[in-house]
Amino acid sequence: MLAKIESCTVIGVEAFPVEVEVDLINGLPYVAIVGLPETSVKESKERVKSAISNSGYKFPQERIVVNLAPADIKKEGTGYDLPIALGVLTTSGIIDQKVLSDFLVLGELSLDGRIKAVKGALPMALLSQKAGLKGVILPKENEREAAIVKGIETYSFSHLSNVVSFLNGKSKEPFEINTSEIFKQQNTDVGDFDEIKGQIHVKRALEVAAAGGHNLLMSGPPGSGKTMLAKRIPSILPSLTFEEAIETTKIFSVSGLLNGNTSLITERPFRSPHHTISDAGLIGGGSNPKPGEVSLAHNGVLFLDEFPEFKKSALEVLRQPIEDQSVTISRVANSITYPSSFMLVAAMNPCPCGYYSDPFHGCRCSEKQVRSYRSKISGPLSDRIDIHVEVPTVDYKDLTKKSDEEPSVKIRERVENARMIQTRRFEEFNIFSNSQMSGKQIRQYCALNSESEKLLEMAVTKMGLSARAYNRILKIARTIADLSEIENIETEHISEAVQYRYTERM
Repeated sequence: MLAKIESCTVIGVEAFPVEVEVDLINGLPYVAIVGLPETSVKESKERVKSAISNSGYKFPQERIVVNLAPADIKKEGTGYDLPIALGVLTTSGIIDQKVLSDFLVLGELSLDGRIKAVKGALPMALLSQKAGLKGVILPKENEREAAIVKGIETYSFSHLSNVVSFLNGKSKEPFEINTSEIFKQQNTDVGDFDEIKGQIHVKRALEVAAAGGHNLLMSGPPGSGKTMLAKRIPSILPSLTFEEAIETTKIFSVSGLLNGNTSLITERPFRSPHHTISDAGLIGGGSNPKPGEVSLAHNGVLFLDEFPEFKKSALEVLRQPIEDQSVTISRVANSITYPSSFMLVAAMNPCPCGYYSDPFHGCRCSEKQVRSYRSKISGPLSDRIDIHVEVPTVDYKDLTKKSDEEPSVKIRERVENARMIQTRRFEEFNIFSNSQMSGKQIRQYCALNSESEKLLEMAVTKMGLSARAYNRILKIARTIADLSEIENIETEHISEAVQYRYTERM
């Protein structure tokens, strides 16, 4: 008897259907797995045999052939254990094939029959919905992320025997979750902007960056508050939309970074890798390609502290993800694309000792050392960073003043209002912020009056700005106008946007 079970494989962040075929044929007892399986898939025959026997079922004493179709796609991971085991039990007449064909199945088996968590449960559930199946059968630990997908039934189990009982008619209610309740849960661990004294212009720059999703570079001496400011950015970022939350959760799901208590990532990611990170760790890849930090920061913030201390090769690979908002990793067998629409926030000292141009400390660096230090950030990379802002040392009066600083909740209100304007503006383009505008959209939504045109022309000519910097100034000006809830870009918006090109002004 031939058994067929629907399963899947994950390529990038998308799931693709895999049909697990199990057949018993005459011959000596042996399990053969074909269909381009990697080592962990080949080893599943030993886990399946022990799991079936230790669950109280008889393992067939015939030759068993397992085919994973389509055979031209490489199969990786341990998630095929459960569908193979169910296929073997179906060929033995223990499970009805008709009932099993309604579900997409994935799960790793222990030798005693326990079902362990797998990576990529959310893309799997989305595939089940797309394929029109009744639902999914998966490990108990993955139930919360799969239950987010509407229109399918999620059945989760902790042991092989429980799955068999369910497929043989034992009633079980599908696991359900209230999505609206998940979005009400807020992260209270991040700091607040009212804890930061002074630095009014830097806070304003961070507000503009958060409102439009713009990249930002802070430069200033040690102790001026660059890292402290950056770590409070999550407190002013707008909430994720449901579509953004699904995109972000898929990346964490295929990376195996979701725990059993997390069903959906509702807070924008804030990733802060150390400057010793490798190129593959930052951009993604490896022998078995995985998402890098730029993808894990999708729809959130990638914070690079001590920016020039990163390897130059690692920094240069950021150029393409910043521009294209995706990463393509090419291998001989296939190419994998991961989304990487992130807000880059970087912090650096102006020189190796940190006190170049600081009025309170003398700089010990030679001009050659300063140039060498700054040259680690190439012109093309610097040009892709929208906002450049200087963070000066906080003077004593600002540190000790008693007046209350503006809290994050008020800044976040303005940021969310600006994002709502952008969401309505771009609803037909499938983009979420001004930073994602194409050239055509810039021409459509960033029209200038004659006075603003003259001011921008003077700035571009005097500062020698590139065409890319010109477009980024228009995007920033559009965001500043949105924060003021003004439909047309005015002269003051262009003027403020030009001020954020600190590097060119210097």
